[in-house]
Amino acid sequence: MAKEKVQMIAKKHHKHYKPGDVVFNIINYTVFAIFTFICFFPFYYLFINTISDNTLVSKGLITFYPRGIHFGNYVRLFEVNDLFQSFWVTIARTVIGTALMVMASGFIGYLVTRKQMWHRSLWYRFLVVTMYFNAGIIPWYMNMSMLGLTNNFMAYILPGIVAPYNIILVKTYIESAIPAALEESAELDGASTMQVFTKIIWPLSKPILATIAIFGAVGNWNSFQDSLILMQSAPKLYTLQHRLYIYLNTTSNLGALMKSASSGISQQVVASALSGKVIKYTISMVTIIPILLVYPFMQRYFEKGIMLGAVKG
Repeated sequence: MAKEKVQMIAKKHHKHYKPGDVVFNIINYTVFAIFTFICFFPFYYLFINTISDNTLVSKGLITFYPRGIHFGNYVRLFEVNDLFQSFWVTIARTVIGTALMVMASGFIGYLVTRKQMWHRSLWYRFLVVTMYFNAGIIPWYMNMSMLGLTNNFMAYILPGIVAPYNIILVKTYIESAIPAALEESAELDGASTMQVFTKIIWPLSKPILATIAIFGAVGNWNSFQDSLILMQSAPKLYTLQHRLYIYLNTTSNLGALMKSASSGISQQVVASALSGKVIKYTISMVTIIPILLVYPFMQRYFEKGIMLGAVKG
């Protein structure tokens, strides 16, 4: 009896696909498999070049699988001047900048949903307007210089605390996903604005806060222009991306020198070029790994938050 019931349930849930559905599924899965491969292969290619024999890498012989596997390139990173200083600077700006941005976006996004806020529509529109106007790099640099933020670590933190787009996402999420009755009942019980925010709004806004945290972390981790322009006299404050840019230029210059020089080029220059190329690959991999490790843990919040926090107008 139990066996017959199991068979009936199996038949009930079994789907009969038409030939057209089968063809569609095959094409669909094939296209997505190719797309996944295209997205994944650059990271794979970069990784296998960092663990393969350096001579083979310099000749471009590493394509689909590693050869002469070793991890000496990662060990050699300890010998690169100021690399770990740049690594810690990047971690510090990512953690501090992202944390402050998330807290500010959460609180401001909540404030502009409160009808009691003085001229909230005016302030909200003022925030939105700043998304569409940019004075350019030169006025931006002059402004940062007048504020004393050149060659200063705070230049990485202060400008990114208020992020209008993230505030809009938080505001829309609160209005669409959190019932206003929760806030009203808390206020009737005597809760202050800060208590409502910390006890109700903040915990229930985790999906959208995680979403903007990903945006902020990736932006801070990959940021390059501010370090290049503002930290010209402070090498100790170079970010990891800036350091990678320096090694990229060094490798390119050495490569050009090798091409223009005679056949009697010194082995030291050749070794430096190879070292620079391998270091460039290895540093690139190091800059990618943290984001690849963090994103899978945040993905479930990201998907939910970006849908519920979508801008409705």
